[in-house]
Amino acid sequence: MAGGGNAIRGSRVGAGPMGEAERGEAAPRQAVTYFCSNDHRSVVAFSVEATVPESWDCPKCGLPASMDSDNPPPAPKIEPYKTHLAYVKERRSDKEAADILDEALQLLRSRRKSGDLIF
Repeated sequence: MAGGGNAIRGSRVGAGPMGEAERGEAAPRQAVTYFCSNDHRSVVAFSVEATVPESWDCPKCGLPASMDSDNPPPAPKIEPYKTHLAYVKERRSDKEAADILDEALQLLRSRRKSGDLIF
């Protein structure tokens, strides 16, 4: 079975050989190399007129990268998820927590004796 003679099959409308004459000239570019702490090297092209950033996220591992190959930026320290209790323990000492608990228990016991339970 022979394929059809349709030469534009699978092409988009407007697709064809295009050169700079049809698109216009490309803006002048500069290649900047960034290095991450995992020894990855990333080359990023920027316009000559653009301000080149000091750091860039590595496309391979996501760590921050800089232009200094000898001293790449260290990986950021990732804080583990903290529970509500962990935040409370940061704000209160063990003595303060015991005092607050005692005060709450005394209030609860006084309400039980008087019959004023709140549900």
